[in-house]
Formats: sequence, structure tokens, C-alpha cells
Amino acid sequence: MRARHFRSEYIALALAIAAFEASTVVSARAQQPSSLSSPPATDNNGQDFTRPENLFQIRNLYQTAPGNGSVPGTLRTVTTDMTILRADGKLSVAPQWTLALRGDLPFVVRNPLNADNPFGEYVGGLGDADIQAALIRQFGSRWAAGAGLRLVAPTGAEDITSGKWQALPVAGARYSLPDLSAGSYAEALLRYDISFAGDPSKRNISNLQLAPMLNINLPERWFVTLYPNTEIRINYGDPVPGQSGRLFLPIDFMAGRNVTKTITLSLEVSVPVIKNYPVYNFRTVTRLNIQF
Repeated sequence: MRARHFRSEYIALALAIAAFEASTVVSARAQQPSSLSSPPATDNNGQDFTRPENLFQIRNLYQTAPGNGSVPGTLRTVTTDMTILRADGKLSVAPQWTLALRGDLPFVVRNPLNADNPFGEYVGGLGDADIQAALIRQFGSRWAAGAGLRLVAPTGAEDITSGKWQALPVAGARYSLPDLSAGSYAEALLRYDISFAGDPSKRNISNLQLAPMLNINLPERWFVTLYPNTEIRINYGDPVPGQSGRLFLPIDFMAGRNVTKTITLSLEVSVPVIKNYPVYNFRTVTRLNIQF
């Protein structure tokens, strides 16, 4: 058991170093001049998939979710508190084409109830690290689209992470709304999360994730965003405790402010409306973005 944890920590460290080195190299390279058809520069809160930035992010996620109770067939509340360190980088590879790179290193505190933790005490440690690469194309002053792949490694401890390797193909398209306000846009973003290896005793993952995003920039560098993440889920994998259908549909919104040209603060709140496939009962995410 201890050897497997050490191997997981080495994998996580390697992923973190790779993401850091990629973002460092990307930020050091000179960017090609923007095309005349590219949209004018505006404050960017970091959520636009088609407009990547060189940034470092500190994110805190807090959520409550249903889990197995001490009596078989009953449910209890499982609380997760997660701090994620993120590095994003971008590289102009051709006129109108951008390569976006991302790496996440999460640290998790959770109170699961299982054979290793029969009293449901809080346990903490490294979560499942991930890396992502996407290719983005700017089609004109308003349209942009792209696609990529995220890879999640089972680097975390058994009690607090999935225990599975996961691949998440991701695609998105954005339409700018300058008539509404500079920097506003509508975006369709989707991912498919599927597990393909790892602990065979763990639940198999297979679910579609959607975000009908609408970002509105407000005066004084404030902004609000509806569905800033792919929080709408349709589950095609193994059921979770309390599942009665496939759909999870929350109300998901974010508000924040670009404090300066390089620093952004935001708060996201998500509350489910339909949870036939229960993902969480309540969720908040705070973000601090530092662009460079």
C-alpha cells in the first residue's frame, strides 16, 4: 500500500513539473501579432476556453454530496474541501491558431465512510492530478472554437479520489457579444469523462458534461457568468449512491472582478435543480487568477 502511494506521489510530481515547465516556456516565447480579424483586447476572467491565458490560479472548492451511510442502503453527507493549484499557458502556433496547455495539482480533505475509515473521519492528501492540451482557432472578430484532451492520473490516496485513469475529450465554441458589452460572450462547452484503467474495484466513470456559458462584463471591471463550468452531467457509467436517473442539472453562476489587468477574483455557486444522478448537494468555488 505504501509503495503504491509513493508511486502516485511521483506521478503527481512529474505532472506538476511538466505543467509548470510548459507554462514557463510558453510565457517566455514571443507571441505572434494578432490578426486584424481578432477581437480587441478586453479583461479576461480566465473561463473562456477559446481565449487561453498565461496564468497561475489558486482555486478552492467546497461541496457537500451524498455518500454511503453506516447502515447499508442509507445515505449520509460527504464534505469535500479541495485546494487546486493550476498553471495555464498558451502558444501561438500559426496565424489564428493557439495551443493551450493546462496542469492541475489538487489537495483534498474529505470525510468518506468505508472499510478503511469506518467512522467517517476527515482524511486528506494529494488528489488526482491532470494535464490538458487544446488547439484553438479564431475564425473572425466574433467566432472561435477549439478541441483538446484532458488526462487525469490516479495520483491520490484511495479514500479520497477516483482511483481511475480518466480521459476527457473537450470541445467548445464561442460567439462574442460586443453589442452587449466589451468582452461579453456566449459559449458552448462540452466534455466527456471516461475511465479506462486503474483500480478495478472502483466505480467506472462515463458521463457527458455540458456548459451553456454566458459571460457578461459589467462596469468597473465586474462580471457575471452563467455556467462557467461543465456542471450539467448525464451519466452513462456505473450508478452512484442515491441515483434514480441519468441527469444532473444545477443552477451554476459566478460573479467576480478583474481587480487589475493581471489579477482576477471570483466566486462560483452551484445548487442542483434536478439530481436524478446526484453529483453534489451544494458547491462553491473561489478563484484567484494571476496572469503573467
